[in-house]
Amino acid sequence: MSDHPVLHVKGRVLVGPEDVRDELWVVGGRISYDRPGAARDVRTVEGWALPGLVDAHCHVGLSATGPVPDEVSEEQALTDRDMGALLLRDAGSPSETRWIDTREDLPKIVRAGRHIARTRRYIRDFAHEIEPDDLVAYVGREARRGDGWVKLVGDWIDRGLGDLSPCWPRAAVEAAITEAHRLGARVTAHCFAEDSLRDLAEAGIDCVEHATGLTEDTIPLFAERGVAIVPTLINIGLFPKLADDGEAKYPRWSAHMRRLHERRYDTVRAAYDAGIPVYVGTDAGGTLPHGLVAGEVAELVTAGIPPLDALSATAWGARSWLGRPGLEEGAPADLVVYEADPRADVRVLAAPRRVVLNGRVVN
Repeated sequence: MSDHPVLHVKGRVLVGPEDVRDELWVVGGRISYDRPGAARDVRTVEGWALPGLVDAHCHVGLSATGPVPDEVSEEQALTDRDMGALLLRDAGSPSETRWIDTREDLPKIVRAGRHIARTRRYIRDFAHEIEPDDLVAYVGREARRGDGWVKLVGDWIDRGLGDLSPCWPRAAVEAAITEAHRLGARVTAHCFAEDSLRDLAEAGIDCVEHATGLTEDTIPLFAERGVAIVPTLINIGLFPKLADDGEAKYPRWSAHMRRLHERRYDTVRAAYDAGIPVYVGTDAGGTLPHGLVAGEVAELVTAGIPPLDALSATAWGARSWLGRPGLEEGAPADLVVYEADPRADVRVLAAPRRVVLNGRVVN
């Protein structure tokens, strides 16, 4: 890191939502608010600086058909990086991506290991597919493999029923979450529908992905227990097409998916109003391309979340939730510079002026 040139960022540095400074320095790849003495090789960047954005639900190393080669994983990570997403929570991937940690030019990843699903109750080649008796063992395995998170598939279409239904018995979920917590890992779960949410929250789950099934019955429970949600609204926007594709074979499921889609914004706003922590996640990988973080922030605003809080859901708040620093003194210099104030208009996020990762301007 000592060979990094000194970088001078000036204009407006958004250290926090209301903590705005005129400049920061990057010395040896780390942030300083003290001007370095006798700096010779200085590069200046001007604009509005934010901490590197967070995509709290994406899948590096995954495509619609399963695992991808390393060169595709690299392309996915670079696409996120160039849109300013410098911290990714990989919410389930069958690919081994630890090699990314050795690359200073690629985003930092917080991994949840591989999805854990019920047999024949998820997308083929994505997950470990197991039965409830094996859930605790597999949760322990992925807790050790990941970076402090485990990802369950909480519900999926039951082909016999013809609709979404919970994947796990309550007792199995309770034991699995207890084991993850014993190992120091948090647990999240893919959930579209309503019926799995109470059991998961009462069993101590830490987060739910999508959470389209939240209702006036479960929203207070999530708020009381501090269960976070990552709504992935861009992905939820695909529900009508999925419903159309499945109409002939699963009409009950298709109608359910349409209802969840129709009330998606109301659901997110009601969760936010109740005090449920909401974070930005795009669900990139699988069927969606990477690089969508700006669009997901805009979707939260469309849902009725105030712009400053939507911004925090991908910046200060999201980094704190994942236990990673922002623009504090001495932190790794991961930041994005924009032409205008993103607090005034989150659409600014779609056009980063400069991206700085580990102290280097990378685009």
